[in-house]
Amino acid sequence: MLRFIRKRTEKVGLAPGTLVRVGEKKADHVRIRVIDYDQENLEERELQSIDECVPYRDKPTVTWINIDGLHDVDVIEKIGKTFNLHPLVLEDIVNTDQRPKMEDYENCIFIISKMLSYDDKEGRLNIEQFSLLFLPNVIISFQERIGDIRSYGSS
Repeated sequence: MLRFIRKRTEKVGLAPGTLVRVGEKKADHVRIRVIDYDQENLEERELQSIDECVPYRDKPTVTWINIDGLHDVDVIEKIGKTFNLHPLVLEDIVNTDQRPKMEDYENCIFIISKMLSYDDKEGRLNIEQFSLLFLPNVIISFQERIGDIRSYGSS
């Protein structure tokens, strides 16, 4: 008989929406990148803090903010406050044991999925949680590791 063993977490007994990192730390630091564009201009840069995201919140351009590394819940909490995200969305982002799902909130659409890659050097399958938020004129993505999925097996 096949049995599944559930890991105990620090989350048990806490209120819904409480941010507690669940899962393996897969990045040494958090990297925040932004791509902002319209018909005439394209800006691509790395940000040093979530505070630098504020000007993009209400711009008429299209903005994609990508956050690599989920271990710093303060960063996730700040992005939630900056973009008025539901606490349960933030809770799901930092809990990397989530199943793939899509939820429609009042101000955004939220998607969690898994990315798979095979590491030839290690001979193993890598699994990473990937979260997407679609807001008016803004897309925010969250990855556990730094870099694109296509680069995992080649590093």
